[in-house]
Amino acid sequence: MTFFRALAYFAREAAVNMVRGWRVSVLAIVTIAVSLFVGGVFLLVSGNLATVVAGWRREARLVVYLRPDAADAAARAALAAAVKAPPWVTGVVEVDSAAARQRFREVFPTMADLVEGWSEDPLPASYEIAYDPARVAAAEVAAYAATLRARPEVSMVDDDREWLRQLEAVIAVVRGVGLTLGAVLLGAAVFTIASIIRLTAYLYGEEIAILRLVGGTEFFIRGPFYLEGVLQGLAGGLIAAAALFAAHALVRARAASSLVAWVLAGRFLPWPQVAALVGLGLAAGLLGAVLSLRREKLAAVGGE
Repeated sequence: MTFFRALAYFAREAAVNMVRGWRVSVLAIVTIAVSLFVGGVFLLVSGNLATVVAGWRREARLVVYLRPDAADAAARAALAAAVKAPPWVTGVVEVDSAAARQRFREVFPTMADLVEGWSEDPLPASYEIAYDPARVAAAEVAAYAATLRARPEVSMVDDDREWLRQLEAVIAVVRGVGLTLGAVLLGAAVFTIASIIRLTAYLYGEEIAILRLVGGTEFFIRGPFYLEGVLQGLAGGLIAAAALFAAHALVRARAASSLVAWVLAGRFLPWPQVAALVGLGLAAGLLGAVLSLRREKLAAVGGE
């Protein structure tokens, strides 16, 4: 028997086994699909968040807030010169109290009353400093910010990188939780497939014994069971990828009305990652079959 004829025989026997035990086969496929879908969701969320954070990091700013009593023109001029001094600073925007108040009204229209009716300007003047992260080390930016904080005219320096680092830590946690949860569920899927194929092997114990008596090779005996696991894993992986794509498309349709939806729908997983997700399902199915048909177990099933 040639390899391709043997493969056709394996496929036929695997299909017959899956049809006969369709309930348990569906259970195995759904288990793999759910585990891969969960892992894919976390991968999609963390990937889109990382892309957004990378964009924000490229546009990171330092905001220097002035003290309300910093009205001395000479001191303000000296501060402006210090702010613009580093060669990697690409732009400085001076925002006075009136402009800050107008920005607050535009960004938070429902809370505009909070900045009305004050005898003094409630929001301080500030300098917004843009810089090129590719031209400066993080330590140099930190030292620059510390120098500005020490000046008497400055009340606070806000560094966008601080909250970006916190957000990156959240992304790492999300990715870790997703991988852990997906691995646990995938382990359960492997166990399910192993149990199902083990049960199928018991049901075909007499046929296995006959095949051994007539000289059937291990490859010929185990082939249909291995292929059954592969088909179940492949089906689960394809269903997970399709469900993930459908969920992404659904969220993308609502991206305009929700910040969360916009972040999640930034982009779908790259196709190599989708292929890896499907391949992981296939590998999980094969692993379940291999674990269920170790030599000593299959020999016991076959009556040796």
